[in-house]
Amino acid sequence: MDFFSALFDEFWFEAICRLILGFVLAGIIGAERQSVNKPAGFKTHALIGVSSVLIMLCGEYISRTSSGADASRIPAQLLSGIGFIGAGTILRDGFNVKGLTTAASLLAVTCIGLSIGAGFYLGGIITTLIVYIVLSYTYTIFGSLDNFNNIELNLVMEDFSNTINQIQKILDENEISIKKIKNSNHSKDVHIILRYHKDININSVLTEISKLENVIDLEEG
Repeated sequence: MDFFSALFDEFWFEAICRLILGFVLAGIIGAERQSVNKPAGFKTHALIGVSSVLIMLCGEYISRTSSGADASRIPAQLLSGIGFIGAGTILRDGFNVKGLTTAASLLAVTCIGLSIGAGFYLGGIITTLIVYIVLSYTYTIFGSLDNFNNIELNLVMEDFSNTINQIQKILDENEISIKKIKNSNHSKDVHIILRYHKDININSVLTEISKLENVIDLEEG
């Protein structure tokens, strides 16, 4: 009986509601990340979100039970520590860096969890909506504004130095830029990412490259 009376005590009942709401809001963002195969998905975001709520509740509980205790010290340490988890989602591939957005979303759900844990429900809910819209629709919006496309090519070629110069000449004639080129120790296998205007007939350019004497194979990868 004491258990149920404690359960429906104002603080405990509100704590349960906050934990559930933090789980749901963080889970929404995590589900979006998982839908695009990002390294941190629903489970990671939901766990961080509900943990953030719990940390904030711990601070509030300590301030209630211990006079003069600072309720903000524990959440402050969480914001410092979340950087380690975010760093684990960031990967470097040559000159490209992947995972920054997912790391930022982990920081966002941490802040959302802290907001819900503090009882700032409106701020947490509105932030969840904003973060979800940014993650879900930014690519669509900016994709429609971008007049350029990217294409990845895997080539097998002889005489790398001379052949890449010939390819560069063809690309310059068609105003196509090389975003990235990967060739380990001048081996025959070359990976190239090209950026070209949507009006350019990329197939004719690829055909011209494939006809070069030292190009053995060309595939879109």
